[in-house]
Amino acid sequence: MGRDNHNNKTGNNTRSLPQTPKNQKINSNDMKEEIASEMAELHQAKKKKKFR
Repeated sequence: MGRDNHNNKTGNNTRSLPQTPKNQKINSNDMKEEIASEMAELHQAKKKKKFR
C-alpha cells in the first residue's frame, strides 16, 4: 500500500450535519417578524418604483 491508496473516502464532517452556534440562533417569532418587515420594505420599494 502506497500513500495514494485511500480506502476511507469519507471524513468526519461528511457523517454529521453542520450545527448552528447557539449565539446565532433566533426564535421563530423573531424570524417571522424579520421576514414580515423585509416583505413590507420590498412592497414599499415596489410602490415607489411604480410612481416614478
